[in-house]
Amino acid sequence: MRRTRTNRYARGVRTAAAAAVGVLALATLTAGCKVEKVGAAENTAPPATASSHPASSPPADDAKPGGGTASPSATPSRTPSVRPSPEPRTLMSVGDRSKRVRELQARLRQIGHFDRSPTGYYGTTTVASVQSFQGKRGLARTGRTDTVTWERLLAMTRKPTAKELDPPAATPAAAKPDARCLTGRVLCISKNSRTLSWMIDGRVVSSMDVRFGSQYTPTREGTFSVYWKSRHHVSTLYDSPMPYAMFFSGGQAVHYSSDFAARGYSGASHGCVNVRDEGKIASLFDQVRNGDKVVIYW
Repeated sequence: MRRTRTNRYARGVRTAAAAAVGVLALATLTAGCKVEKVGAAENTAPPATASSHPASSPPADDAKPGGGTASPSATPSRTPSVRPSPEPRTLMSVGDRSKRVRELQARLRQIGHFDRSPTGYYGTTTVASVQSFQGKRGLARTGRTDTVTWERLLAMTRKPTAKELDPPAATPAAAKPDARCLTGRVLCISKNSRTLSWMIDGRVVSSMDVRFGSQYTPTREGTFSVYWKSRHHVSTLYDSPMPYAMFFSGGQAVHYSSDFAARGYSGASHGCVNVRDEGKIASLFDQVRNGDKVVIYW
């Protein structure tokens, strides 16, 4: 009987102990902890940290757009070399005489850069006109017609008509020229109309504007003859250029004047007969011969 009670007591103690263990296990699980075996910490690797592993990602500077990375073997792109533009080629310049020069002058006249009839001769007046056009368009004011200047002019103008290229020669303002001009080869110069007419046997071959000397250095009037021609003459008295000079009386001559071309009638000569159209007087110079008559009259 006594042994039976002892056994019941023992079973009760074991049952109570088991219940206590169950309660402890339940509390541990509820707290979220992990029950580890004794000595487990010695066999478990420490948690990985930033310093425990070498960096495997490239620096941010090597990152490619879109999240990729630059390849170590990639080479930087090269900027293609740019060849300098060739210099514009000169098409027309001083001294040229051609149909193309005449077209250049006609086109310049269409847009107000050439104020006279085309002559086909590239002289100082044409140089000044081309410089004016170039300056207005922001081009180098060389006075030469190069490929850039010519293309710009073509784009701004139309093809000249035959009348624009070769307008009829102007006739003298006087109804009838002086009777001394009606026979032979004559430079017929009127102070009244301020014109020079190149006449052969009473027919006007060409006509051009002229100006004369001032009241202090007047141009002589009368009948003379050409006694000397000098294409590139320079005055020994005034040290001024007198191209295409045709002397008819002492130091007085018919010649081209850049001052007349630039200033018009606001100036005067020192007694010579000035012509402002270089193309026309260049052509006249080639036609006139020593001995041809010169008539200057009112």
